[in-house]
Amino acid sequence: MKIITNTASLFTQEEGRQLGISIIPVTVSLGGKSLRDYIDISPDEYVKLLYGDEMPVSSQPSVGDMMDQLENIDEEAIMLTVADGLSGEYSTAMGLRSSLPNKDNIYIINSRSLAGPLRYMARKAAKLKDQGLSAAEIAAQMQLCAQSTISYVIPADFNYLRKSGRINNLTSRIGGALHLLPVLTQSEDRRRISLMTVCRTWKAAVGTIISSLKDTGVDERCLLSVAYAETKDLAAKVRRQIAESFPNVETELLQLSPSLITHGGPGCVVVQMVRK
Repeated sequence: MKIITNTASLFTQEEGRQLGISIIPVTVSLGGKSLRDYIDISPDEYVKLLYGDEMPVSSQPSVGDMMDQLENIDEEAIMLTVADGLSGEYSTAMGLRSSLPNKDNIYIINSRSLAGPLRYMARKAAKLKDQGLSAAEIAAQMQLCAQSTISYVIPADFNYLRKSGRINNLTSRIGGALHLLPVLTQSEDRRRISLMTVCRTWKAAVGTIISSLKDTGVDERCLLSVAYAETKDLAAKVRRQIAESFPNVETELLQLSPSLITHGGPGCVVVQMVRK
């Protein structure tokens, strides 16, 4: 059985090989160059390029790379994609699957997320495969995980939100002048990221996220991920604040891939939950 995902899982190709997971690179475009996650550029190198005026653009994994993974599969395969709506990857993969003679052996799973939850799901799928479960059985468990995911983003500043088109110029100027912190979250259908609230401090922003997580019923059956673009020390403080509120819940600290840093901007912190 083949387990497939992409670098939005925060796995490098080498890490994927060690786990038995095929990793397709996501590409970012900046300054007229196309750069593949973890192959052409590292997260630290990419952050340094983002302080210019040009807005980077990320794309889904290439159709060619996806087809290379899906065609000529004699065995079963599971492909875990970024949330449908946040990327066109799921729709593209479903279209490719429908054209293949072995489509009944291929399961395309919309993770309804990215980063931490997608990483966990890929790792879990590989473990279940080693335990001897069928692709259909693994796909069913992946669907349950996907239904439980939730994500929050604290961007570094309003200017990056303005560049990405998520807020207008006036809101950006007011928010920047008052040194406010925006908190974004996924819509209920997990297809969009929108502004949730605005806070004056990081502690307050994280407190808002913690309150929302408590409302979702987070318990020891969950995994909480904190991912960062460049401010590892700040992200570690965020993780500690969250761990103090959920002492019986596993937490982890991750660095975002270049393609995902494109969406949150330099200095962003992402908090996510998935039920194991």
